[in-house]
Amino acid sequence: MLLKRKAYNKILEWKKNRNGKTALLVKGARRVGKSFLCENFGKNEYKSVISLDFANIANEILDVFDNESANLDLFFNKISVFTGTMLHKRESLFIFDEVQQYPKARQLIKYLVADGRYDYIETGSLLTLQQNVKSIVIPSEEESIELFPLDFEEFLWALGDEATTPFIKECFHSMTPLGQALHRKVLNDYRQYLLVGGMPQVVAEYARSKDFAAAEVIKRQVLDLYRNDISKFAGRFTSKVNAIFDAIPGQLAKKEKVYRLSSIDKNARMRRYEDAFMWLEDAMVVNTCFAAADPNIGLALSSDRTIQKVYMADTGLLVSHAFYDNDYVENGLYRAILFDKLHINEGMIMENAVSQALRCNGHRLYFYSNYDNKNRLETMEIDFVVIRDKKVSPIEVKSGRLNKHSSLNKFLLKYKQKIGNAFVLYQKDVMVRDGIIYLPIYMAMFL
Repeated sequence: MLLKRKAYNKILEWKKNRNGKTALLVKGARRVGKSFLCENFGKNEYKSVISLDFANIANEILDVFDNESANLDLFFNKISVFTGTMLHKRESLFIFDEVQQYPKARQLIKYLVADGRYDYIETGSLLTLQQNVKSIVIPSEEESIELFPLDFEEFLWALGDEATTPFIKECFHSMTPLGQALHRKVLNDYRQYLLVGGMPQVVAEYARSKDFAAAEVIKRQVLDLYRNDISKFAGRFTSKVNAIFDAIPGQLAKKEKVYRLSSIDKNARMRRYEDAFMWLEDAMVVNTCFAAADPNIGLALSSDRTIQKVYMADTGLLVSHAFYDNDYVENGLYRAILFDKLHINEGMIMENAVSQALRCNGHRLYFYSNYDNKNRLETMEIDFVVIRDKKVSPIEVKSGRLNKHSSLNKFLLKYKQKIGNAFVLYQKDVMVRDGIIYLPIYMAMFL
């Protein structure tokens, strides 16, 4: 099954605008669909494609990289013969898949781009780890995009629905309610998305079978793959990365979702675990949300990397991760979420989904938190703060239908000169009241 991805258009823009002047690096977590997207792009947009998977590549081709790269005429001829693929000037694409496994190929990009005969796309994960960049100079001729799990619109496309998102986008821009019947229908679709998630293989299986159990099998395989990757690639951080990863659902299930190292080890300190957190972030397995002390346009300037929330990069995987040790049929999780009858842990699922949507839209994640033991009126926490139209926009996520938000009210009063639009994401229809925009949770993809 071919899944439509928005990133396809980004790659197409790169091809048209750069015309071989740069290579494109597609970064993303494992099983997020990097290879499939790039190979499909190559087949559609070029006369020929040579895809080299450096995680599983013939020694003969590695020998060409090692010994023939100084003579590009010979280099291209040998690669062409070994792969049985004709090359056409300015109409052929090379894909260097899992390029982190062979850093020398990444360094060669500088000379391949300067040669100008063909186009180059690299894919990879864990690209900043020391062992994946050792002894090479990162080419300045390389630009990059990030590939995330499917967003809600892409999920609907996979189900054959291309009409819903344009309509609800119009409602978002005009601040018009959808109406009870349509809102209920879209919210039901969104709950399916929360359960299935956005990993391409999982979505494809669900679109084919409409079977949550079949999708769950693949999700658990992806989680096992991530655990295996941690054991294989995290090196001396393996035990710490595993501990952090396994504790994510428990941390998010708490009312205050800030990651507490004391839950792993009462003597744990951030300076000893910082590299392990960064490993998971670099692998794009998680989305990290840092505390910002000053809600200003430069959120990074006041961020504190020792205070963070750690969300899963895919909400469907979070659901499976949270209940991994249980039988998903016996615990009734799927039916509970789908029919809005799950009251425990639903907040973490909704908040994780919003974090995923914001990252898909290019936002770095920050939250605001202020605790004042002497003056409770100064105590407040805002789930997310983002920059929109050069103003700070606070975002509160409500898993239920209640719209009480004392922290948001205090935040707006204290920082009213800096605030643009303020949003509450909840499970009811569009509403604007007292200067706050209330949006159904599925509209997070428009922020």
